[in-house]
Amino acid sequence: MAEAGHLARTDRLRAAGLLAPAYLWLTVAVFLPLSAMAFFSIITDVPFGDTEWRVTAENYAAFLESPTYARLLWKSVLLGVKVTALCVLIGFPCAWVLAKMIRGRSREALFLLVILPFWSNSLVRIFSWAIVLRGNGVLDKAVNAVWPWNVEVNLLFSEWAIVIGLVHSYLPYVILTAYLALQAIDDSLIEAARSLGAKWWTILWRVVLPLSSSGLIAGAVLVFVPVVGSFMEPRILGGRMGTYYGTVIEDQFVAVFNWPLGAALSFILLAVVLAILAVSAPVLRKART
Repeated sequence: MAEAGHLARTDRLRAAGLLAPAYLWLTVAVFLPLSAMAFFSIITDVPFGDTEWRVTAENYAAFLESPTYARLLWKSVLLGVKVTALCVLIGFPCAWVLAKMIRGRSREALFLLVILPFWSNSLVRIFSWAIVLRGNGVLDKAVNAVWPWNVEVNLLFSEWAIVIGLVHSYLPYVILTAYLALQAIDDSLIEAARSLGAKWWTILWRVVLPLSSSGLIAGAVLVFVPVVGSFMEPRILGGRMGTYYGTVIEDQFVAVFNWPLGAALSFILLAVVLAILAVSAPVLRKART
């Protein structure tokens, strides 16, 4: 009995030693920056140099007093919903092809295309889309090369340009998570449904989607959360149309140097995103079952 207790303590110590680097990293990379941001959000000025500051709730009150912040936050949430929906609609068929329809070197080549955006800098990707989508750009010239009439294609500085840039950046997350979920589905289940006379849409709705919902939900969360607070794509691809909640937060830190207000707006965004995920969690859990 004593030997079993000693072994259990040894296992716990070994597990604690293996987990210690991860918890240390989380503390340094997540909790400390969040603690600093929480402190900045409740003071009147940054505590640098000889500046005087005091604890206040004015930064959070500024969000409630100005309807502009709430309007931009709602605009950013809608952008996140649009981009997430497009990523799921485009990414799920791609993941299905990778998981169930091709094998060998063809799959490796397609995987390379999927993860290719991860190999380039985000600014390079965004400016590349700016070159493609602008008037007299690559897309404009390509359309006019095959279209018999002269057509002006200029999507730059529009919401569509922002959506395209964000979908390109975050689509691989949905494809990879959905692919892992689809790979875990036994092909015999699909074959059994076919042998029983089920149509393809019935198999998709009753077999494939329920079994792969965990991967789709994980991919959707990985897309929605960063898109709501994105600022580079709206800033570069949206121009004057690219004013969103994330760009306002960036302005507070970079242009205005009002870090307390920027920190408060960031925590409000975090609270809204967590609230949306908490409200949708029971619905998503029910969909999985």
